[in-house]
Amino acid sequence: MFSMDNEPKVVVVTGASSGLGRSCADYLAGCGYRVYGTYRRTAIEGAGFEPLVMDVDDEDSVCGGMRRVLDAEGRIDVLICCAGYGVAGSVEDTSIEEAQAQFNTNVFGVMRACRAVLPHMRQRGDGLIIIISSLGGLISAPYHGLYCSSKFAIEGLAEALRMEVERFGVRVSMIEPGDFRTGFTANRVGCRECGPDYRECYEKSVREMARSEQNGADPVLVARLAQRIIESGNPRLRYPVGPRFQLLAPVLKKFLPQGVFEKIIKSFYKID
Repeated sequence: MFSMDNEPKVVVVTGASSGLGRSCADYLAGCGYRVYGTYRRTAIEGAGFEPLVMDVDDEDSVCGGMRRVLDAEGRIDVLICCAGYGVAGSVEDTSIEEAQAQFNTNVFGVMRACRAVLPHMRQRGDGLIIIISSLGGLISAPYHGLYCSSKFAIEGLAEALRMEVERFGVRVSMIEPGDFRTGFTANRVGCRECGPDYRECYEKSVREMARSEQNGADPVLVARLAQRIIESGNPRLRYPVGPRFQLLAPVLKKFLPQGVFEKIIKSFYKID
């Protein structure tokens, strides 16, 4: 948990007001790291870390937030990108504006945060970026296509970024969670218009997703994994984490005929 000068590592966690971000920020602060947890609207109560107002949707806010940490600490050792939310709805019913908002937070928000810390990390010749992706970045789900596509985009972004910055001493890893018990379920946003041709299957899919999430594992498992990555000398690119049957799904996708795999996914969401 210490940097090369024997001081606690400085960690910035975006989206720390709830969900996996809050779990990571609380856990890492409890382990002795110097943690700054960002939030946009809801003030963070009772945190053991330093709350930091920062909106990943806004370039000036991100740059200003990172600058405040650098001014206070002199460095940022680790960036954990957790800020994000989910849009639910059929691809046809989801408006372009809703899709753009989804990508603005989940993809461009990550990109803004990375761009803000990379000059500092490159100059120091050291740093770690952990991006919270999703198993939904490997397998898409019906009526969650925009959220999953944003995570597919994150997968490609992180894979390229890792190769680009390795020679500067900066490491990039992704955590790919399955379903965990967090506030993500309550914060999911349904598309504004849901046509009658999709409504029944849409409602079933969202209901099954929520049920699976609320029966999921404790998010502290993701926080513990983040710490292991931080302390690893040579972290991998991808770290899937979640229920075993969900971790098996990307393997099945590779080897099963597409039609068979789609039947399994549709059956899971009760829309077959």
